[in-house]
Amino acid sequence: MPAAPAGVSTVAEEPAGDPVAGITVYAHPGWRRRLPDVVAGITAGADMTLFGGTPAGQVVPRWLGLARALGFHGVAHAKQVHAADVVAHRNRWDGLLIAGEADGHATALDGALLAVSVADCVPISLAAADGSAIALLHGGWRGVAAGILERGLTVLRDECDVAPDAALVHFGPAICGACFEVGAEVPTQLGLLDVPEAPRLFVDLRAHLAHRAVAAGVPAANITISEHCTRCGESPFFSHRAGCAERQVALLGRSA
Repeated sequence: MPAAPAGVSTVAEEPAGDPVAGITVYAHPGWRRRLPDVVAGITAGADMTLFGGTPAGQVVPRWLGLARALGFHGVAHAKQVHAADVVAHRNRWDGLLIAGEADGHATALDGALLAVSVADCVPISLAAADGSAIALLHGGWRGVAAGILERGLTVLRDECDVAPDAALVHFGPAICGACFEVGAEVPTQLGLLDVPEAPRLFVDLRAHLAHRAVAAGVPAANITISEHCTRCGESPFFSHRAGCAERQVALLGRSA
């Protein structure tokens, strides 16, 4: 499995402040400095699963309370299906919007917060270099193989006039290459042709995504990868591979 392209850097998300109702938001330190009007982060410390076993009456108030605490009038989510559909949000809404089956969102609206749920899959954040438009994608390996990253970049270009070479891309906390053991079907469907014959196969999905981003026209210097693995080390995040049923949510929004 190849390493990330030369020029791609790593970052460690840091707590952005005190917990809100037991929820800590870990933020991208570089984006906080470069894009002061953009909120980019991921939750920790509370189950945010909307389509799981936790009663909606417990989870929905967490979503709405967090969105309000961060200064947003609306938050968008969807029923994620590990595919490559991306919803473009053009009109203002208030409260929690569930956008049907999709694995990504894009918008140029102020005050709108985008969210995807993850627990080993890669949260993919895209932003115009000036912060004028954003997209947030759910990158499980099936969605990556289906082209979710490329679709997100296309929607950002067609809907918001942000070309790939003017985009910033961040691959957030996810399972690392040393922890993501897979069957042969995974590298095969990802197009990794030179898969060694070995009793155990591992894929670094974020490094693979970085190569796909560069191939799509994103400069390597505009790409960052989180140092956090959801599976190993002292991760504050939930991991499906570690047996967690809970989910955190990645968040991306333009302040009102």
